[in-house]
Formats: sequence, structure tokens, C-alpha cells
Amino acid sequence: MSRDDLVLTPLGLRFGNQRYPCSIGRRGVTESKREGDGATPRGIHRIVGMLYRPDRLARPADWAVPIHPGDLWSDDVQDPEYNLQVRVPHHFSHERLRRSDPLYDIVLVTDWNWPHAKPGRGSAIFIHQWRRPGYPTEGCIALRRDHLATICAHLVPGTRLIVP
Repeated sequence: MSRDDLVLTPLGLRFGNQRYPCSIGRRGVTESKREGDGATPRGIHRIVGMLYRPDRLARPADWAVPIHPGDLWSDDVQDPEYNLQVRVPHHFSHERLRRSDPLYDIVLVTDWNWPHAKPGRGSAIFIHQWRRPGYPTEGCIALRRDHLATICAHLVPGTRLIVP
């Protein structure tokens, strides 16, 4: 592990010389991730994308991509585009990336079960803003907005997320 890695610890998410309080999946960490299980997958994952809401905040890094109306993420195991970003109209189950709440104002996309997803192993594991301290996610990692913005300003594509 290096100081440039994001490392989940019992005290929060470590990046550089800082530890940031975070939330993880409501079912904790798992070795065998499944779609809808509410767990955060154990392993070494790479950050492969950064998305942001340009109507709500400035671009957090030069490689960040704006989230537009109609941007979705497929979470349907029957969908040929399962675990990929898609656009409306989309006739399979999906999650809206442009939400009314601020959870996805900044999203770090990991390579969990991506880009060639195995159906049922779980769709997107993101790092995003939390609802409130201690409130669990569906399997993602969530941080305070200012902490997420600080991390985003300093990481690069390919940064490792280590979930021991």
C-alpha cells in the first residue's frame, strides 16, 4: 500500500496522510458480492472515472466528466449493458445519475465488475457523498462532501481503492 492509495480502515478512508470518516454498505464488507446484497466488496479496485454535476459545482478535476440529464447506470442483470453508464430511454432497470439529492454530485467510479460485467456479481461500486454520518450505503463508500472534493482534487485515474 502506498500513501496514494485509498484504503478503507476501521477509522475511515485513508488517502495521503489523512483519514476521512466514511460509510460503507449496510451489510459491511464481503468476499462474495451479489447484486442487491448491500455489501461493499473486498479487494483492490481502480478508480476508472469521475462524474460530477456541473449545475451544482465546479469541475473537481480536469478529467471529471459532467453528469447530464438522462444519464443512467444499468443495474439489471438481464441488460446487455449491465453495469455500464447508459442514457434515457433505457428499458432495463437502472439508477439515475442525475439525482435530486446531492449524493451523486461527485461520483468516483471503480472498476468493480467492470467493464465486462458478470451478471449478478453486483453493479457499480461508487465513492460518493454520504446522506449523513454513519448512514450506510447499498455497497458504495460515502464521504462528507468537502472530504470527497478534497480527495477528488488530488487523485488520478487508476488510483487504487483497497478494501481489506
